[in-house]
Amino acid sequence: MEKRTFGRSGHASTVAIFGGAAFWDISQAKADEVMEQVLAAGVNHIDVAPQYGMAEERIGPWMVRERNRFFLGCKTMERSREGSWRELQQSLHRLKTDHFDLYQIHAVTNMQELDEVTQTGSVLETLVKARQEGLTQYLGITGHGMDSPAVFLEAIKRFDFDSILFPVNFVLYGQPDYREGAETLLAECKKRNIAVMAIKSIAKGPWDDKPKTHTTWYEPFSASDMIEKAVHFVLSQDVTGICTAGDITVLPKVLEACQTYQPMPKSEQEELIRKAAEYDLIFDT
Repeated sequence: MEKRTFGRSGHASTVAIFGGAAFWDISQAKADEVMEQVLAAGVNHIDVAPQYGMAEERIGPWMVRERNRFFLGCKTMERSREGSWRELQQSLHRLKTDHFDLYQIHAVTNMQELDEVTQTGSVLETLVKARQEGLTQYLGITGHGMDSPAVFLEAIKRFDFDSILFPVNFVLYGQPDYREGAETLLAECKKRNIAVMAIKSIAKGPWDDKPKTHTTWYEPFSASDMIEKAVHFVLSQDVTGICTAGDITVLPKVLEACQTYQPMPKSEQEELIRKAAEYDLIFDT
């Protein structure tokens, strides 16, 4: 599987970054099966959060065995300095490790929330303290929504984050404003050597009234050919890698798409974007 340098860290991360959300509600035995698939595919980067159900508890035993194999990123949704510090300690305990490689402010969706997480006494102070104390080396910020490009352009002006995580997919690129904002953000991150993790790469649309056949909060593409196209589209942008979808049934197909990745010609990218109108957006415009 292709590897790309994770920004300033110098770490060669696989283009597939295992998304711990897949372990929302899963037994340890099943989680172990999935982790074996992840290892077999050569994945060397994990992204997890305490909000992902049982994920930290299920990944913890693997950190005891394989900590040196993985670049480990974790997150917090706590907004205060005190609350986020407590949650960081809890995550270290659950993941059975004494440090993260990356610690991130989680789920910043608009400018008001950005103000909240960057003010005095906020979670941002926890991130800086964690780096000073050797509990993490790199600091990031994450979120999703139609305002993500503008929010994160502003975020990296306010603080020199090492990484960002936001949605990139061909359906969203069918929205001219989102595409323009995303491309501007990606160019700025490339210029400043900020790592970019893409999420929602295989998002097809909202569930609405359809029966939920997967554990993702959005309906994902499930056919191998569409997953391959969607993944190859995203990896053809200036991203470091994709966080795999939070569903263990589509995970093998996503891993395969990452393993077979070849840059998608611009003409094919534009053709895919033109098809975006066939699908509903997962976010409100």
